[in-house]
Amino acid sequence: MNVEQIIGSVVIVILIGVLVGRRVIKGRKARQLERELEKREGEIREKSIAAIRKRNIGGETLIDYAVYEMSFQEKVKYSLIAGIVIFGISYLFYDHLILSFIVACLGIIYPKFKKNDLKNKRKDELSLQFKEAISSLASSLAAGQSIENAFRDVLRDLKLLYPDENTYIIKEFQLINRRIENGEIVERAIADFANRSDIDDIKNFSDVFITCKRTGGDLVEIIKRTADIITDKIEIQQDIKVLVSQKKFESKIMAIAPLGITLFLKMSSPDFVAPLYEFGTPGPIIMTVVLICVGCSLLISQKIMDIKV
Repeated sequence: MNVEQIIGSVVIVILIGVLVGRRVIKGRKARQLERELEKREGEIREKSIAAIRKRNIGGETLIDYAVYEMSFQEKVKYSLIAGIVIFGISYLFYDHLILSFIVACLGIIYPKFKKNDLKNKRKDELSLQFKEAISSLASSLAAGQSIENAFRDVLRDLKLLYPDENTYIIKEFQLINRRIENGEIVERAIADFANRSDIDDIKNFSDVFITCKRTGGDLVEIIKRTADIITDKIEIQQDIKVLVSQKKFESKIMAIAPLGITLFLKMSSPDFVAPLYEFGTPGPIIMTVVLICVGCSLLISQKIMDIKV
């Protein structure tokens, strides 16, 4: 290479570095701004939830759907499950009993990650139940019922769909009806439920309902159209979940496959894989790299299939 080619290559590398650096800096600033906005929204939301709880002193414990509080039994259960799984994988990859016991102690932090899954599962259940509730509400309003009577009819319909009294949507509509009977305006009761739900569909419905109620619009038609839109969105979300559920299962099988192959080789040809378990040799390092690759592939596949509507 002559001097001109070297200079050109250096310039190209510098330009690429500058572009990548600018992109990284912009990404960091965007993430920092997003975290600040989330923090502010969280503070506002906490104040709103505290105000809601003050208005319901002496009533039932209100559920904040944005926060999942695990019971002691749940923490113990998920810690034990995670510890057993980690112990099995560690023993399979390192064939070292003491090391496996030590690594299995990491299962105690698993409930922190499981809490988010349980929170999302609860919000998904509430979202599906809310779809049935607004459909019933739209039907009652279309039949000529007043708003107060329509909410009572919704509660009766929900009890037919969900016999369990502890169903989230039944408890919420019982609370809304109780507050209406105590003289509170329906807009405040719905707004409080929407703030606690932390679900965009319920928040959007609350905003539309409150705006229509205060401005004197065609409440029946607007609620019907809003209910149809929210119902369609929730159904699309469910269709997407059904479509990707098979791929998620396949990705989990593919992640488990290396573990099965390793177990098969260990049981059928122990001498063949023995060098991989000898500490002081590259064997454990290779097993660690394989384990990291399997974990990363599983995380990436789950991230790819986490489709939001």
